[in-house]
Amino acid sequence: MHLSLHTLLPSNTMFPAARTIALHSSSLCSVSSDKPSSPPSTNLTPKPKSLLQNHPLYTPTNEKLSLQFKEKILCLEVMGIDSGKALSQNPNLHTATLESIHSIITFLVSKGIQHKDLPRIFGMCPKILTSSIKTDLNPVFDFLIHDLKVPDHSFRKVIKKCPRLLTSSVVDQLKPALFYLNRLGLRDLEALAYQDCVLLVSNVERTIIPKLKHLESLGFTKEEARCMVLRCPALLTFSIENNFQPKFEYFSVEMKGKLEELKEFPQYFSFSLENRIKVRHMEVVESGINLPLSLMLKSTDDEFRELIKKGAG
Repeated sequence: MHLSLHTLLPSNTMFPAARTIALHSSSLCSVSSDKPSSPPSTNLTPKPKSLLQNHPLYTPTNEKLSLQFKEKILCLEVMGIDSGKALSQNPNLHTATLESIHSIITFLVSKGIQHKDLPRIFGMCPKILTSSIKTDLNPVFDFLIHDLKVPDHSFRKVIKKCPRLLTSSVVDQLKPALFYLNRLGLRDLEALAYQDCVLLVSNVERTIIPKLKHLESLGFTKEEARCMVLRCPALLTFSIENNFQPKFEYFSVEMKGKLEELKEFPQYFSFSLENRIKVRHMEVVESGINLPLSLMLKSTDDEFRELIKKGAG
């Protein structure tokens, strides 16, 4: 079976790059035909047999590329996927057929994923394009249904939030992560599915536990660190080097803050150091008022200015 672009995508699908070219060709990825072309109408400008012939891939410098490979690259590009990046991150794409890519798209659409979601999903995780529906993708959707209690009409919401779920092993990654997070106290399945699903694709040994250990190294007890994570699960997604260390240093050295404040408001680590924490802190210092950490950072700009004005008055 030889697939055309319109077999892969519905005619009304709009993607960024090359969509104008795509919509002017009834079979963009079909560059040859056994049937002779019909004579053009005298009143119409003759169309090329294939717009692929004018694509850079068809220049003499790329003569060694097979026709099928060229078709595959152009179809990826028309779908809005950076083919170079995708091939680099997923070498198996070199040997994947358009038929196999079509089967992946058809399967995902059957699960409620929309065509307009595919460029971002495949762009973030090109490995999905060569996944096995039976052994890779189906088990993930079974996990969503049975373990996270996600109804099938909500699959799209979860996958859009974290496409990496589709490239994660249920046995080796998703179930162990869910088990550990539940033991930690994160038992709200709805929150894990729709808000904090990135935690499910985080490695327990290499990512989650080191974050907890680092919080303990700052002076918090094991139980305090656990409670902080329950208050703000996003703590488990932050970088130690780029987030925890510089923000804690500023908090302890410049703000002269106490650990008790962070225990009560661990969301401190979710705010931008340069654009929020430092700016707000300096204004508070200059005004000479005292504000709780949460109020200083959570208030809107208007609310913050009002607090400063009242404090200064």
